[in-house]
Amino acid sequence: MACTSCASAKPDPSNDPRWRRAVWIALIINAIMFGVEIFAGVTAHSAALKADALDFLGDSANYAISLGVAGMALTWRARAAMLKGATLFALGAWVIGSTGYAAFAGTLPQAETMGIIGGLALAANVAVAFILYRFRSGEANMRSVWICSRNDAIGNVAVVAAAFGVFGTGSGWPDLIVAAILATLGISGGIQIMRQAGAELRSAYLPRTAPAQPILQGE
Repeated sequence: MACTSCASAKPDPSNDPRWRRAVWIALIINAIMFGVEIFAGVTAHSAALKADALDFLGDSANYAISLGVAGMALTWRARAAMLKGATLFALGAWVIGSTGYAAFAGTLPQAETMGIIGGLALAANVAVAFILYRFRSGEANMRSVWICSRNDAIGNVAVVAAAFGVFGTGSGWPDLIVAAILATLGISGGIQIMRQAGAELRSAYLPRTAPAQPILQGE
């Protein structure tokens, strides 16, 4: 579907081979880290690690979608960003619910595993955020990729801090608090992405201003 807005006449930044290469690298890193972190989260009984692993999974899907819509009309890229924002929002809501359930279960996570895997995840996300930093001010689809990576890097710092908290207090509450923080970041990032995507969709469907009619001499 062709975009009928003036924005469609602008060069599509998502066609930049540097951006596509950066997203491919981010996709591979996130897919690998999902497998590592979900296994560690389950074995260590850590809600924060499992929440962060789901972020890696969500980001892998987001990067795949971003690559799939690159080069399409602005409306399709904005729709993809809207879907990603809604997914991020839903994921955050799910983590909030699962964290509340874990609070009643009272399972103590393994602090050592949390610290090691959290540090590895932090290194991976800092590397991805650094690679994608130059594209942080693009259209909604590109910006959503940056927001996901930024949120994950911030979240990993909290996971490492939670590991120290669990080790020092002998309580699972630091783990649960970090899981809630990660969920809040996901919800906030989803809202940001959906707002920008919605603005781009509205601008794409605005009718063009009709050109002024020339005034003929003698009228």
